[in-house]
Amino acid sequence: MEYWVNVILLFFIYGFAGWCMEVILKYRQYHRFINRGFLTGPLLPIYGGGAVLITVIIGRLTSLESGFVMTFALSFVICGLVEYLTSLILEKIFHARWWDYSQKPMNLHGRIWIGNLILFGLAGVAIIHLLNPGLIYPLLNSFSLLVREAVTSFLLLVFAADCVVSFFVLKLVKRGIDSSEADNTEEISKEVRHILTNKSYFYSRFADAYPDVVYKTERVQARLAAVKAEAERMHKEAEKRLEAQAEKVAASLEPVHLIRADLIGVQNDLIALLYDEQNATEEMKKLKAEIERLEDRLEAHAFVKYPTGRHREEI
Repeated sequence: MEYWVNVILLFFIYGFAGWCMEVILKYRQYHRFINRGFLTGPLLPIYGGGAVLITVIIGRLTSLESGFVMTFALSFVICGLVEYLTSLILEKIFHARWWDYSQKPMNLHGRIWIGNLILFGLAGVAIIHLLNPGLIYPLLNSFSLLVREAVTSFLLLVFAADCVVSFFVLKLVKRGIDSSEADNTEEISKEVRHILTNKSYFYSRFADAYPDVVYKTERVQARLAAVKAEAERMHKEAEKRLEAQAEKVAASLEPVHLIRADLIGVQNDLIALLYDEQNATEEMKKLKAEIERLEDRLEAHAFVKYPTGRHREEI
């Protein structure tokens, strides 16, 4: 029982720490206080959940707990998976992308990126090897189990109430997104912000919590799909035109003497098939003799032009 009480308290401690970090980062970006997260209270469950998962999982692997590399790797994977799944689930449920790393290097579908994953790994090492054993556990154990249980019960009640309120706020956001007639995410964002800011504090706070949210409706997705299909069609058409132009250029660059040589070769083959010396008329014999005379002249011309004979066979 004591173990799970401590685990729940870890969830709230690291969830609060994550909230503080996000508030500081957004203050530096927007130069004003922004209450981050889905919850009204100072808590980001994704941070608390990630910390708890790596604490529980790595804590079970007692033989690996002392390995910094293994801790880093597990934290890298576990927290990355948590962030990716959270982004995916929220987008599927509420038709909105709450964060997007598409412009970041080495990202996966814009949901996670290498920079955050490295920070998650380092944070896991700090949690497992420094914060938990050196600060958090001694602090928690300085209070009696009864006090910890009372604090845990109170925090869980407040957390549950906050979740209920946040659910209704997100439900209103989803309704605004689905009912929007706009065909781009900027217009939808304006409509949703207008809806939220005209409500109580719980709603208006949420409008400020995610200033960079990207809303997605079936209308917007259909438009994006049409734009993508048109871009692919134009790309294929451009490739075909380029290939056709390349063939024309290649044909125009082919030497005339090569074409002439091919033509003479084909003519000789045709004559060989059709001409019969025994049955040939005088006129046919004269024509064949004339062809041979002209070939000799052409060959003599080629010899004069190319005395080394390098191009003679081509002609």
